[in-house]
Amino acid sequence: MSEAKGPQSAFQRLKSVCVPLLGNSLLTPASIPTALRLLSQLGDILRQLHSSAQPLTTPTITYVFFPLSTILRRNELANIPDQVLERVLDVLSLLCDAWWWDMDIAAWEQVFMLCSAILGGIDRKGKGKDRDEETKVAATSCLWALLRERTPLEDLSEHPAEDRAPTVIQAYRNHAQTAKFLPILGQTLNSLLLAAESPHLPLQRISLKVLSAIIGHYLPDGFVPSVLPGVISSMSKVALGSKTSKGWANGDIVAEALLVMQYAIVRAVGDEICVREGAVRSLDNLDDLVANPHTSSTDHTPSAPYVTRRTESWLRGTVSQLHIAMNALSPLVKHPTPVALIGLAEFSTKVLSATTITMPLSRPLLISFLLSLKVSPFERVAELSDVSLRQVLGSHNAGRHHILQTLLQISRDNLAALPRLLLSHADSKVEHAAHIIASVCSLATPSVSSPSGITAISAGVGKLLGPHGRVEKWGWSLLSALEFVNPPIVVTSTSAAQLLLENDSSAPHDNAFPELTMRLVNSRSAYEALEQMFRALGATAGDECLFAVEWFVDVAMNGRSTRAVAALWCACRLLEGAGHISTGALASSSPTLAPGRTRRLEKFARDLARRIGETWDDADVDMEDQLPEASVPRSDAHEDNVLVEHVTGLATIRAVPGGTPSKPSAPAHAAVQPMLHRSLRLQLLSITAGILESRFSPLLLHTLYPVLHGIISDSAFESASAMAALSAITNHASYATPANLLLSNFDYCLDAVSRRLSRRWLDVDATKVLAVLVRLVGRDVVQKAGDVVEECFDRLDEYHGYEVIVDGLIEVLQEVVRVIEEDEANRLVRDAPPGQEIPYPTDPALRVHDFAEWFNHRHDKEQDTEPLRDSSYPREAWGKPEDDAGAGDGGETPQDDARAAESPSQALTRQIVSRSLYFLTHAAPQIRARILLMLANAVPVLPESALLPSVHQAWPFILNRLADAETFVVSAAATLISALATHVGDFMYRRIWDDVWPRFREHLRRLEQADASSALSRRGIGAVGTESAYTHSHRLYRAIIQTLTAAARGVQAQDATNWEILILFRRFLHNQVHDELQASARELYSALSKQNEDAVWLVMSATMGEVEGPMAFLREPKWDIKKNVRLILRM
Repeated sequence: MSEAKGPQSAFQRLKSVCVPLLGNSLLTPASIPTALRLLSQLGDILRQLHSSAQPLTTPTITYVFFPLSTILRRNELANIPDQVLERVLDVLSLLCDAWWWDMDIAAWEQVFMLCSAILGGIDRKGKGKDRDEETKVAATSCLWALLRERTPLEDLSEHPAEDRAPTVIQAYRNHAQTAKFLPILGQTLNSLLLAAESPHLPLQRISLKVLSAIIGHYLPDGFVPSVLPGVISSMSKVALGSKTSKGWANGDIVAEALLVMQYAIVRAVGDEICVREGAVRSLDNLDDLVANPHTSSTDHTPSAPYVTRRTESWLRGTVSQLHIAMNALSPLVKHPTPVALIGLAEFSTKVLSATTITMPLSRPLLISFLLSLKVSPFERVAELSDVSLRQVLGSHNAGRHHILQTLLQISRDNLAALPRLLLSHADSKVEHAAHIIASVCSLATPSVSSPSGITAISAGVGKLLGPHGRVEKWGWSLLSALEFVNPPIVVTSTSAAQLLLENDSSAPHDNAFPELTMRLVNSRSAYEALEQMFRALGATAGDECLFAVEWFVDVAMNGRSTRAVAALWCACRLLEGAGHISTGALASSSPTLAPGRTRRLEKFARDLARRIGETWDDADVDMEDQLPEASVPRSDAHEDNVLVEHVTGLATIRAVPGGTPSKPSAPAHAAVQPMLHRSLRLQLLSITAGILESRFSPLLLHTLYPVLHGIISDSAFESASAMAALSAITNHASYATPANLLLSNFDYCLDAVSRRLSRRWLDVDATKVLAVLVRLVGRDVVQKAGDVVEECFDRLDEYHGYEVIVDGLIEVLQEVVRVIEEDEANRLVRDAPPGQEIPYPTDPALRVHDFAEWFNHRHDKEQDTEPLRDSSYPREAWGKPEDDAGAGDGGETPQDDARAAESPSQALTRQIVSRSLYFLTHAAPQIRARILLMLANAVPVLPESALLPSVHQAWPFILNRLADAETFVVSAAATLISALATHVGDFMYRRIWDDVWPRFREHLRRLEQADASSALSRRGIGAVGTESAYTHSHRLYRAIIQTLTAAARGVQAQDATNWEILILFRRFLHNQVHDELQASARELYSALSKQNEDAVWLVMSATMGEVEGPMAFLREPKWDIKKNVRLILRM
């Protein structure tokens, strides 16, 4: 077995093929198939030996090479078929891989010339068509085997040496650079450039590899400038895919083409070679500065032909042409494959590092390539670009200062170009410029390759945003282009914040600030790039950016125009970066660990938060018209990139001869956007809270009122911004929920409201702020509500003549009662009154028996019994009961016991109710309605001992409200009566049937008459009500039906009244009635059926015509009530 693996066995296997191959070396039609078969077998044997790492000795290689050379000698090269030549070259390529270590220079040259002739078509010149692509691939592969570098690990000899591979390849290089061999090398280079543009991908790939080897290692230094134009032109076409139909060249093709260009550029115009030949001077120290500029140049003419001397004039011309060629590679930044992008990043890095002095014109272009690739979606590409940029800026690179200055200049140029790009609606260019600036800033942050970051970039950006950065100059042009659009108005019954408040207000809400929309930016990616750019500038500059932030805030506080809004937006983003805070949709709800913040930043945040709180109540007017024009710095046309056309000799044309020309209209003033201005100020507050964190608590005295004031805004956008600000402040200040924050600082809020309800400072929105404060705190407001109630009643006494103030204060009291009522723990559990529901037997036989019993005794005289009493009069004789007579003077009355048993919530509600009854007769209808609704909310909370006396006292006024001219007041009164009927039905028995029902009946009659002449009424047979659910009649119908439903469920029935209700409300079961009224009517009849199911069935059946006899008069064919009857009777 070991013998089979030895050299002797390998030789025997090769001999068995080489001997017959030598016999068929003369190619004839009969011997060609045999030669092809033997060449294939020889190639397979060589591949097996190579895969098994079995070395081939030089005699063995010479033995195998002999039949191959015989075929080439005995046959004219032009007459050898392509297939035979391809297999000969394949075997030769396998031999050269092992022969390279000991190959004779003459043999190396002959094989090289053979492959070059086949690739260039010299072997068949004048013989017809060229060789096929596969043969050219085999010839190029053989060239690759001759030219590629080897590593010491590839040396399979018995005694490998570390320096053997460099020694061998240096010998081949020396021979290739001789004057005799240089024309052959040039011709081969030309053939490879043509093959690199071939559409055949295997030939293109191997040609590019051989080109990189020849240009990178074999061409003489003086010869590279001569071939540079052709190489750059050809490789540019290959990299850009000029001859491909799909638009992009393959990623590996692009990478190889860029590698060839890299070798050619670095070897032709690299700093080292150009300095050595005197084309440029390297000024690294003072000695270089005072040295003779011509001492390093060589004045003698080159002795070797084909050599181009590097001179200053040649360098200037070549560099300009190279810049044009490299600028054409800009589309490769968007190449879809990461291989091509990695190749572009490596090309830019190598060329930038090697040509820092010689190619200053292309330095910004190459850096921009790396900056663009730094934000690539491919992680490998982004990491490589970041590492490359940090390497070229490292301390070991002598040209880092030039590159650093170029980086900062790129940042300034892109920042200055943003206004022009924004005004031209070029979203892609805006996004590109923003990404470039953000990439430059990110280099200042530490990384694995640069643990301390590049501090020079931080200093440069800090200077740009600092006192000497001329923000007054570039800031105005930027603000003029950053224009925001007012958010669309969403017509809803409640704001977005109110919808959140209707849920559990004590639960934490992780709300993000609503997104703004720029007028001149349409794409979402461009907007996010601008945000990222400003954050990166702030994070890089650190405390130095506070000057720019303060300047933007000063501009914003001087008005409410679009420019002021843009200034606030810029200040927010810069301060986010400086404080490492994020208020976007992707911001985490929990505070993040940010680097240590300086005292300067914290002091600035405190001053800014206090300033916003103190100036919140300033009138929302545009203050910019009060500023003199001189205060607005104007830049010249060159700086703003504005084309100015000077026109002279204009002739005035008048429409009417002799008429006076009209004066030109004044320029339109910038739109005022106070809502966006307030929303962005709220964002600034949340950012300052994120910077200060727990140290923000003392500032809540100044900042809570602006946040709460934003929540009550009519604008959904501002309201959502305020909710997001409240949530952010809660998280940053380390509170569990907004309710906990407000409860802990309730005195601050109450003090802010009190100061705005004084004679010196009266704010009508202060009462709404107090109401939303109560709503946000929730059930725990009872602990602080005593102060709120006292404050409200004190202000009611003081401002009782101001309708708006009274309405707001009553709204606060109503909110307090509503919050108490919504807490299930505060609701009383009352026993159902006896006789409220009469149980009906389910057995039909028992029902017939009960009916017969009633029919037999229907004319019997009823016994006089005491009528059902209610609690409106005393049940016992006036005076103290006898059992309490001996209680002594120190005993407590039952009323005192009841008072003592009251909970804090009940005591507070009783106080509010007792002191609010007087407003039932207020002149303002909305105040009367609020009082009625507040009483309705208090009914489930108060015990009868506290509730009924107040209701009894206010009952005449409540009845008068049923005759109010305003529909919403009547609805509110009906809601109160419904709540009373539900919870204290015995008390409401006489009041419902003797006082309320007659008024309802009169309302029904008037509404029926009004609907008959109303243009909003439904048209059709038996139609009832109106088409819309927002008319007065519809709302009154709904209130009456719902009140009677509550009475049917909670108040003892009267047969005569129930019959009347059953008759009058049948029309609302008609299928042409509004769906809401149909549903309410079904609820009413379902409640009545629980008291007297027979009467409901009789009325329904008679109405549909299913009952004859005395009840036939109830039939109403114009009403289709079958569907609703089936639902009521569950038929």
